[in-house]
Amino acid sequence: MVEMARRWVWASLAMVVLAGLVYQAISRQFSAPLLNHPEQTLVVHVSPGSHFQGLVRKLHTLSVLDRSILWRLYGRLAQPQIQAGEYRVEPGQTLLDVLEHMRQGRVELHPVTIVEGWTVSDLRRRLAAEPKLDQLTPDWSVDRLMAALDCEGCAAEGQFLPETYLFARGDSDLSILERAHQAMQATVLEMWSNRSDELPIDSPKALINLASLIEKETSLDRERAKIAGVFVRRLRLGMRLQTDPTVIYGLDESYNGDLTRTHLRTDHPWNTYTRHGLPATPIALPGRASLQAASQPELGEALYFVAKGDGSHVFSETLEAHNQAVNRYILEREQ
Repeated sequence: MVEMARRWVWASLAMVVLAGLVYQAISRQFSAPLLNHPEQTLVVHVSPGSHFQGLVRKLHTLSVLDRSILWRLYGRLAQPQIQAGEYRVEPGQTLLDVLEHMRQGRVELHPVTIVEGWTVSDLRRRLAAEPKLDQLTPDWSVDRLMAALDCEGCAAEGQFLPETYLFARGDSDLSILERAHQAMQATVLEMWSNRSDELPIDSPKALINLASLIEKETSLDRERAKIAGVFVRRLRLGMRLQTDPTVIYGLDESYNGDLTRTHLRTDHPWNTYTRHGLPATPIALPGRASLQAASQPELGEALYFVAKGDGSHVFSETLEAHNQAVNRYILEREQ
């Protein structure tokens, strides 16, 4: 009996020692950074239905983790849960760090930027060229797209807010369009609720339209409210807006970069040289600054402006002063 007791004690001690050695080995593995170089990063894609052992195999293939019986043992005991997606491994992160991100679904996010002044066609081409997005809408008509956004019958132009949006691999292009559309609706309603009392327009839709003209006329924040003021005063007086970007928009693909007098005289629903009031639809995607300017135009007397050629404009109160500015900044430039 004494001999059996001794054997049991020695066996128990051996098991304790073995367990301690296994624990130390696992601890060393878990506390070791996966990446050795301080500037190295790695993106790991976990497919739907993947499990821990599959992750170990992938990390081994990427030469950042040794395949060990310890991982098989840990997988069976802990049964760590991981979610599908892309995950970035940063320098200094251990396997436990990465597993925690995967458990929480803290996936890698990618930016896509909608640029102020783009058209809807520009936006759709940009999204169609993004390989990390699930492409649902490239073949959709504009009418089908707007119906999917609960805006059936709406003109698509101007309905998406220019900003940078983050998405995870596998998100759809439609999800970006939904977020941009909702952001535009929220922003324009905010601007409309704080609009100047003297605005000669009657709806948030018209505010987007006006803001799109401002967006295409200048990229300088300091000038947006001034240009808005010119347009608002012209609308109040019943003057035609006579803004070149509306003519160019109506020409669409037939425009070759050379705007002629014939173009200005050719009537179409966007030509503000031949028609009074705002064009038939917005002509671009206006950003927040242009929407703000449209809702709060700068007070003043100017009714005209002309580009100086350096991105800025000269504003004039009379046609005579405007013609002098045209002679100075356009005719001289042409010569």
